[in-house]
Amino acid sequence: MDSHTGSTVVDAIPGSLANRQSRACFHVLGVRVDAVDILKVITTMEQWICEGDGCHFIAVTGMHGVMEAQHNPGFKDVLNAADLVVPDGMPLVWLGRAYGHALRRRVYGPELMLAFCKRSTANAYRHFFYGGKPGVAKKLAEILAQRFPGISVAGTYSPAFRPLTAEEDEKVVALINAAAADVVWVGLSTPKQERWMSEHRNCLRTPVLVGVGAAFDINSGVARQAPRWMRENGLEWLFRLLQEPRRLWWRYLGYGSEFVFSVLLDSLPFKTPFAGKSRVDGETGPK
Repeated sequence: MDSHTGSTVVDAIPGSLANRQSRACFHVLGVRVDAVDILKVITTMEQWICEGDGCHFIAVTGMHGVMEAQHNPGFKDVLNAADLVVPDGMPLVWLGRAYGHALRRRVYGPELMLAFCKRSTANAYRHFFYGGKPGVAKKLAEILAQRFPGISVAGTYSPAFRPLTAEEDEKVVALINAAAADVVWVGLSTPKQERWMSEHRNCLRTPVLVGVGAAFDINSGVARQAPRWMRENGLEWLFRLLQEPRRLWWRYLGYGSEFVFSVLLDSLPFKTPFAGKSRVDGETGPK
């Protein structure tokens, strides 16, 4: 949307950029979030696969991703360059509702993966699973094949946790391209997975890349999933914190507190360092 006139700016804008600018969205601390649900994301993925006009990437993000973007402007650019930035966390859903969008639920990464895999059995879409700890991607593929008979697994690869050498990276690109996958599910965690998708979108012949992080561990059974009532009410962070306090305490307690403070500061009527960054284009505050 044009921030001055409120009109959709699509004339003379090619391909996915036009689609991105015409799609309903809102901004949280300078990060664009698309106001979509899981069904809309799946429909968009199928459209990209059908069109075959390049490689698109989806950032499944929440509070953690938004705060990473505050501490690293380069990462903010990565998120805003994604073809879709979907609200994986309930705080983003709540903010979207405050800005007038009818968001019923979040786009939960593990659920998105399962829903698309179920849908793909009738369309023969080919899946590649890239990421996870050693053996997790393979285990995930095996479990999904059992759960959704007929699913087509193009390949799996769990990279080393260290940065790959140029030669290793070239081999990974060649492996994925040779697999002729329609969707590459990327489980490297934020912000690594979003950076990887952004850096590789121009050399991969895959219509869709989706960064789903913890979905690899959850859907493979390696990690426990929070009860549904916690997931639907914004309390999954507490469940995960109790599971891995040493690894996640700063993400949820440090970044979480900073996120709340920054959003509240941004909502004040007078000018702040973040003023205007979390509002819908052309609006002055929550409805």
